[in-house]
Amino acid sequence: MAGIENLVEELERSFMEARERMSDPAVYNDHREAAKAGRRLKELEGPYKLAQEWRQSQADLDDARSDPELASMAAESEQELERLEQELRMALIERDPADSRDVIIEIRQGVGGDEAALWAGDVLRMLTHYAERRGFKWEELSSSLSEAGGVKEVRFAIKGDGAYSIFKWEGGTHRVQRVPATESQGRTHTSTATVAVMPEADEVEVELDEQDLKIDVYHSSGPGGQSVNTTDSAVRITHLPTGLAVAMQDERSQLQNKARAMRVLRALLYERERQRQQDEQAAARRSQIGTGERAEKIRTYNFSESRVTDHRVKLTLHRLDEILDGDLGEFTDALSAEEQRRALEAATA
Repeated sequence: MAGIENLVEELERSFMEARERMSDPAVYNDHREAAKAGRRLKELEGPYKLAQEWRQSQADLDDARSDPELASMAAESEQELERLEQELRMALIERDPADSRDVIIEIRQGVGGDEAALWAGDVLRMLTHYAERRGFKWEELSSSLSEAGGVKEVRFAIKGDGAYSIFKWEGGTHRVQRVPATESQGRTHTSTATVAVMPEADEVEVELDEQDLKIDVYHSSGPGGQSVNTTDSAVRITHLPTGLAVAMQDERSQLQNKARAMRVLRALLYERERQRQQDEQAAARRSQIGTGERAEKIRTYNFSESRVTDHRVKLTLHRLDEILDGDLGEFTDALSAEEQRRALEAATA
């Protein structure tokens, strides 16, 4: 009991410190620090509420044990206390600080030519339908289509509380095994599409110095290279210190294309820094599933058997059509549960 008591006291102290920090004028007037303090307070609100419930449950149990008339309630109070202790321990597992963020997702055709581009289009529909099922809003930022009607590359944003905690599991290589519509011999082909999922960064978190940016403007072009307008509305922004470059041409306005390119560039730089920190923290790797590398094959979709297998948690489901229509909840739940199990195991080791 002493262990959980110390945990509750430490949590209460951290919550009070976070609340005081939010009301500190020096923090309030610093946009970056205010945003950081606000996120910290929000992270602690749920666990703090559980701590208060635990204290009340502990008091109820003490009363039941000391009063003969309430003795029959002791067993029920003990069960409630155990449940709250477990919830508290789970709530206090260090989570990815990006979990609550919006995301920017990038899908590219992998190996397989035109069939890979068609598959990338299917993956796009699957993920946007999943976003809609979860009540999230999404917007396309840029796209490059293949002449066969598939997707060479597409970027889109998903907005909603906890979007990253759900869509981070989609990052990696999605492999499909099916007979392409153009295959006259009926042979099964294997193609891939790669998905990169990046937390969206606030302007105050990733400040971009204009002197570090090289901005080029040029005519937008459609499939095949033909010009789609006569103004220099397309924008390419290169971050000189890192060499990262983002090009946007989907909007008619140069200002709109620049704004979208800056959003993607901030997300790329934020993700780059996150990866650097994770690489430096060996302990963080223990709570990850797989290596987290984008090139890793995470899931296989087999059309002939209506089978989808997630290789990270060895989960196979035989309802391909529903999954391609965005019914990914069972995979998300299994992956999140495995992450929690490993994190709890590491925390108690």
